[in-house]
Amino acid sequence: MISLKCLLYLAPIAALSACVGAEYEPMQFTSDGSDIVARGAIDAGTLERFLDIVERHPDAKTLVLEMVEGSVDDEANLIFSREVRKRGFTTVVPSQGLIASGGTDLFLAGVTRQISPGACVGVHSWGGDVEGRDVPRSDPIHQEYLSYYDVMGTPRAFYWFTLDAAGADEMHWMSAAEVSRFGMTTAPASGLASAAVCDAR
Repeated sequence: MISLKCLLYLAPIAALSACVGAEYEPMQFTSDGSDIVARGAIDAGTLERFLDIVERHPDAKTLVLEMVEGSVDDEANLIFSREVRKRGFTTVVPSQGLIASGGTDLFLAGVTRQISPGACVGVHSWGGDVEGRDVPRSDPIHQEYLSYYDVMGTPRAFYWFTLDAAGADEMHWMSAAEVSRFGMTTAPASGLASAAVCDAR
């Protein structure tokens, strides 16, 4: 499936085709036995790599999203994220961490979710011939993500917020107040990084 959200700043999104051909670093996992640390973009091979490290570190129940800038495959991202929820993982964004686009959707899969002070949380609209914000809300194209947010217990209002917050070739870096507004964490978030810091990270 062609990604609607695609990668963020690895290649600005002018069209869906620009996302498909973008160079990116596939998500890789490391573990110290208690935590699993993720870095890179979510693609069709992410779930297999995740299941491999889970098998090797069965006691690890925290997924640390150190630098997850997005996905190149929406369907793979949602399947992977549902597996994270199914296995009862906690998701954490560390103080120097960054999640955005599909990475933010992955974060929501945690049964418990923590964003540390200084972290970056980015959202934007999907794009292509038209942008998500310009597609009528009644259009079925929105349903896949709305259904995902339903499963994760995230209000549907968050989806519409992401579409309006920034264009497909831009990024909106969320404030702690916005994170709280949509109940994204299970512990209060405070002191998130500024837009200038996140843009440079």
